[in-house]
Amino acid sequence: MPDPAFVTGAPNWIDLGTPDLDVATAFYSGLFGWELVPGGPETGGYGMYQLRGRTVAGVMTVPEEQGKPAWSVYFQTPDADATARTVEKAGGTAAFPPMDVLDYGRMGGFTDNAGAYFGVWQPGTNTGLGLIMEPGSLIWSELYTPDVPAAAAFFHTVFGWQTQVMEYPGGSYTVVRPAGSDTEDASFGGLVALDEVPGEDKAGPHWLPYFAVDDADATVAATERLGGRVTAPASDVPEVGRIATLADPAGAAFAVIKPVPMP
Repeated sequence: MPDPAFVTGAPNWIDLGTPDLDVATAFYSGLFGWELVPGGPETGGYGMYQLRGRTVAGVMTVPEEQGKPAWSVYFQTPDADATARTVEKAGGTAAFPPMDVLDYGRMGGFTDNAGAYFGVWQPGTNTGLGLIMEPGSLIWSELYTPDVPAAAAFFHTVFGWQTQVMEYPGGSYTVVRPAGSDTEDASFGGLVALDEVPGEDKAGPHWLPYFAVDDADATVAATERLGGRVTAPASDVPEVGRIATLADPAGAAFAVIKPVPMP
């Protein structure tokens, strides 16, 4: 596929904070075939995971006393400092203010009005992930939040996101897409009420990245074999795909999906 072309407000980066880089690398290499490109001292040891020579995620060692193991999702912005000001006006907070990462870009970390962490990436020489929407790479992002309408309003203010509520028997799902996008094909994630998904409420408000896979059941089995944990077994979602929610050996949560074939 061609290099991804990201637009303002869309996810353009993800990274993993983990207490043991070697254990994490062995797990994700076995699960997705990722290879680690170690970071040098100029990046503080921040490395990249690659698949077939294209970057699929960043990774850094985070001691347990500094934070729990977790995946983070970053959204594209043309101006990280302006986004930081908008976040605060909308009721969010800055976990760390925008800063330059050499000439790669400018990044900032924030929490939304419910406390869910997210990041922003203002591209420099690093324009974002090199591979998405293919097996072993990011395909979807989901926010678990106590108040879906409030979250939708917050991110509309910050990024201009558009939302669409999809009704299904017994509930609804709010799909999000970037500002100015008029087709469902532009959707990149969803907003989910914390109390609608068993187990997710224990983690509090958070973003969950989804990785595409060729076989969800095989990925579930591999997760257990490699020392990870299955938090929700593979199940079919009509017209969407077969989905499972997992955790790596350190406890960082993520989901996988075998999408239904596109018409």
